[in-house]
Amino acid sequence: MQLFDTHAHVNFNAYKDDGEEVLRRCLANGMSVVNVGSQFSTSKRAVEYAHLFDDNAYAAVGIHPVHLKKGSFTHHDPGELTEEEIPTTGEKFEYEKYLKLAKDEKVVAIGEIGLDYHHFEEGDDIEFLKNLQKETLLEFIRLANDVQKPVMLHCWDGYDDLLEILEKYPVDKKGIVHSFIGSYKTANKFIQLGYMIGMNGIVTYGDSYDRLIKEIELKDIVIETDCPYLTPRPLERGIRNEPLFVKEVAQKIADVKGISIEEVAQITSQNAKRILILSS
Repeated sequence: MQLFDTHAHVNFNAYKDDGEEVLRRCLANGMSVVNVGSQFSTSKRAVEYAHLFDDNAYAAVGIHPVHLKKGSFTHHDPGELTEEEIPTTGEKFEYEKYLKLAKDEKVVAIGEIGLDYHHFEEGDDIEFLKNLQKETLLEFIRLANDVQKPVMLHCWDGYDDLLEILEKYPVDKKGIVHSFIGSYKTANKFIQLGYMIGMNGIVTYGDSYDRLIKEIELKDIVIETDCPYLTPRPLERGIRNEPLFVKEVAQKIADVKGISIEEVAQITSQNAKRILILSS
């Protein structure tokens, strides 16, 4: 059974001591993994990791919207016990720097990029930050179209604005709406535009997303971990997530849909290859 983790962060500091070991372990199990950048430094590290391993290790490069503001925010995983203070860099998008990374043969997507209206804090100029996120997203869409690669989209509390942008400024190679937490109605709007829906450990935290899993056809789903965050059940709360645990996400989808985990693994892996590998 081959699984494809379409969104991992083994390039983050949580794996500074054993990142290569973690990747080697999951690749030895026949997995494919995309390490996703959240700023220039982690994007560069994702590319470096991809070149350390065989054809099943890939990278995505971009700026997470929270990194457009300098400061920090408290990250709390839904359904988890852990809280983490994450510093943000206030990075400014530089086209030529990201173009050089994006052209690399191991880069299969531009991301993670998008909109995050959830992590604003007291004293923030919210309208300024929203506009900055939108403007930066448009720049990354231009980059994705220039290099003809799909996008890896982050969105929290901003689906309507994201849909409006994607309709007005289409991405040629489409992409993935990662860590989707909206309704089936919203998911269907992205699917109609040609995007895949990324599901991770959040869908294992009870039955809140069972209807979403039931309603979306398997051909429109890819699976991910978003590790080191969002450790899926039934694994112990608070432990560090890693790509191998994407199996639990596949099992949840299989259980809700009443099909085998092998079918989920096969079809979601085919979906990932189609949207990420064959289109880039």
